[in-house]
Amino acid sequence: MNASPSSASPVTADGFTDQFWTSQDGLRLHYREYSGPADRPAILCLPGLTRNARDFHHLAQRFGGQWRVICPDLRGRGDSAYAKDSASYNPLQYVEDIGLLLEQARIDRFVAIGTSLGGLMIMMLAAMMPERIAGALLNDVGPEISPAGLERIRGYVGQGRSFSTWMHAARALIEAQGEVFPDYSVTDWLEMAKRAMVVGSNGRIVFDYDMRIAEPMAQVSDAPPVDLWPALLGLKGRPVTLLRGALSDVLAKDVFRKMAKSLPEADAVEVPRVGHAPMLSEAKAVAAIERLLARVG
Repeated sequence: MNASPSSASPVTADGFTDQFWTSQDGLRLHYREYSGPADRPAILCLPGLTRNARDFHHLAQRFGGQWRVICPDLRGRGDSAYAKDSASYNPLQYVEDIGLLLEQARIDRFVAIGTSLGGLMIMMLAAMMPERIAGALLNDVGPEISPAGLERIRGYVGQGRSFSTWMHAARALIEAQGEVFPDYSVTDWLEMAKRAMVVGSNGRIVFDYDMRIAEPMAQVSDAPPVDLWPALLGLKGRPVTLLRGALSDVLAKDVFRKMAKSLPEADAVEVPRVGHAPMLSEAKAVAAIERLLARVG
């Protein structure tokens, strides 16, 4: 049973309540909850490295009411508290935080939808608690990350830029990511800016995350990378969707094909004219989510 806790705030005009949970190290962490029936698994939406709960608003509006939708802000993002120790900005800590969210929000089973870092977290959750995952969508991420894409991400995370207007913010995104979304209009870029940024205390527009999340990424390690292929196999036997942006520099096409072979019952979908990562509002992405949820039942 996925019973909802009492609301921490009234339902907003956009159809969600702001809820909070507490991490093991005492951080007050935030999530959006879009209400839905208790006799279905909840949909748990996990965002990318520098992103937040707002990325999933279109998805949650579409499926909320039919499904309970939970959209967390990871520590150091959005309305969640910033960590005292930047070393805690790592996937193992994020997964521990989400485990406590599941406990505190009384979620037994869930459909996991994860973009980039969120997809890595899903694979880790599949290794730890496979019986609780009713279905999963990995959005433009796999057990192997292309070095070029990783370097591009490292190049912009934690820069701490600020902007005087939303148009300036949108133009900065176009300069940095124009090749990722070649068909986006200025309106699309403005919407993306308002999902990724907020007006800071000094009135300037800033990215909505703790710049220190870049610090663990900057540390050089001689340790071999963690092999996530066994974790991916933890998703076997349940409905899975593998989504790739056709222009992605993070999820290589050969890795995507290998993932599909490893999970032969998975629905493998490429979203055209999009790089890393699809926003899940594209027609092919929405259709893929609908098929996934129909398989979950």
